[in-house]
Amino acid sequence: DRGRTPSGGNVKALSPEEARAQRLARLGAAPVAAPTAGAESEQDGKMADAEMKDAPEATNEVAAKAPSEGKSEDDAKMDVDEAAEGETNKEVEMIDPTESLSKEDIETLTNSMGFSLIRAQKGLLHGNGTVEGAVEWLLAHQEDDDIDDPIENVPKNDGSSSGDGLVAQSYKCNECGKVLSNMANLELHANKTGHSDFEESTELKKPLTEEEKKAKIEEIKSLLKAKRTERELKEKNENVDREKQRRFMGKEMIKTREQMEMEARKRQALMKKKEKEAALKERQRIRAELEKDRRERAANKGKLSSKLGVDGYNPDGIQYDVPADGQGGAENADAAIAKKPKQAAPSAAKMDEYISKVSSYRAGGDGGNCLKILKAYIGNVVKNPDEPKYRKINMDNKAYKTKVKPFLGAKSLLLAVGFNPTEDGLGLELSEDADVKVLEQALEKVEAAYDAYMK
Repeated sequence: DRGRTPSGGNVKALSPEEARAQRLARLGAAPVAAPTAGAESEQDGKMADAEMKDAPEATNEVAAKAPSEGKSEDDAKMDVDEAAEGETNKEVEMIDPTESLSKEDIETLTNSMGFSLIRAQKGLLHGNGTVEGAVEWLLAHQEDDDIDDPIENVPKNDGSSSGDGLVAQSYKCNECGKVLSNMANLELHANKTGHSDFEESTELKKPLTEEEKKAKIEEIKSLLKAKRTERELKEKNENVDREKQRRFMGKEMIKTREQMEMEARKRQALMKKKEKEAALKERQRIRAELEKDRRERAANKGKLSSKLGVDGYNPDGIQYDVPADGQGGAENADAAIAKKPKQAAPSAAKMDEYISKVSSYRAGGDGGNCLKILKAYIGNVVKNPDEPKYRKINMDNKAYKTKVKPFLGAKSLLLAVGFNPTEDGLGLELSEDADVKVLEQALEKVEAAYDAYMK
């Protein structure tokens, strides 16, 4: 910094003799005049630089002030340094770059072309201050992340220049020779053509006239409209494709659901079919067992000689007049009967005993149900003694098999009042010589027993 004056100019290096003379002058010796600009140009005219003419004068002023103020050489140098530093550290004034923009151009970009204020200002700042350059820059940078960020202030330009060189007014493509007004146009040209050889140019591109500007605006509007239309058409096609995909997926889901429901119905139908088949087989097996029991009873005079196992049909747990051992089949029935002592035939004198045995079945009301059926059998005969249908009892009937046959004393009571087994062994029939008084007496006792049972 010691080689520069406070004004920022360069100082020519002094010779040893000149430096000695200046020191003597500062110390109070005979003043030695420093070389002036004219003398210096005569001695060193061939080697001096035209830009350093003012430096000796500034140095001469500093040298002249030093003796008069009584300062030393170091103090003088310090003053020079402080002055230079003060000039360097001077606060820089910041200004808003958008103040110098044309309001007409901003209005054109915002009102006529639809750009926001911040984008219009950025376009003019980066587009060489023209509407065309601003639009081209905005088209190239409209997708930037910081396109809508606020514009920062810049240092104020005081208009000073350090040289007389020419200022670049545009850019030129060395490959095709096209002149571009700003960097945005240069980037667009490079993207479109693939050219990469550019240089700065002093040629100022002629600004557009009002007619050309309007035509350019219309062209840009049509370009924006075309791009907008293309984007809308693309979005519409994408929406149509998405809707088609949604409908297709919906139909596929409906088909899948219907197929699953159909398979579930088929499985349920198959299960029901299997259950029906199993139930039918079970009914057939039970019927076969019942038919077997019926034939065995017919062969053994209404008696069962054996009992089915837990895996087979077991209609009830009560057996009548079964041998003590409970073993053997139909072929051994006669032998079992021969071994068994003959029992006395039921008599009317034992009616109370038979009714008492039936009344002893209290579980589930079975005894009451049996007494009710017996009352119906005997009561129908007493009330309608000449009616043939009331004089016969079908032992294969469900009511008889489930509510009379299983209980001891029920059949004996019927035999005691005059019913006898039929020839085929499938029913009971009231004999012609049955005593009506015995029947009436039996009916009174059964009704009394039933009433007592139900209390």
